[in-house]
Amino acid sequence: ECDSAGIRHAEVKLSTLQQLAKASLSLQLAEHYLQEKPQLMRCILFNKTPDTNWLVSWHQDKTLCIPRQFEHPDWGPWSIKDGLHHVQPPLNILNQMITLSFHLDDNHRENGCLKVLPGSHRQGILSPGEIQSLSEEISPVHCLAPQGSVLVMKPLLVHASSKAIKPDRRRVIHMEFAPIQLISAYL
Repeated sequence: ECDSAGIRHAEVKLSTLQQLAKASLSLQLAEHYLQEKPQLMRCILFNKTPDTNWLVSWHQDKTLCIPRQFEHPDWGPWSIKDGLHHVQPPLNILNQMITLSFHLDDNHRENGCLKVLPGSHRQGILSPGEIQSLSEEISPVHCLAPQGSVLVMKPLLVHASSKAIKPDRRRVIHMEFAPIQLISAYL
């Protein structure tokens, strides 16, 4: 059970999510899209309920959870979230990543499902102003997903989530993967 809006590093804190991250289904799906052996970089359990009815404004996922900090001119800025190092990698790494979102509940407009700006991932790393402009120019697509489905997207795809109009439970396991050979060169 998750009684907060979300849990960072959920694969470490919840054994069932650790099993899901290592499950052949998850790894095969990530490998299919990456065309290389995947490395889990981040896992977050999102939990929208009537008591934790939150929104997320338009953004891109630009940071990785890394076991240790290192010096490299193309990596940064660094931060600490929930006691672990996070960093923005270079664009070429973000472009090669994939996100799998496992839907534990039905996701629909009324409960604040994910919405995306199609094709926005092709524009690279965007500033907040550029993201705001895109959100005014591009019609969003609501990602309606039934319970048990998996949504696959690029982390740089501009996305958001509204507050639920009719709050009910909406749990999503968000896993970001990168090609293991690409990441192992830095760790």
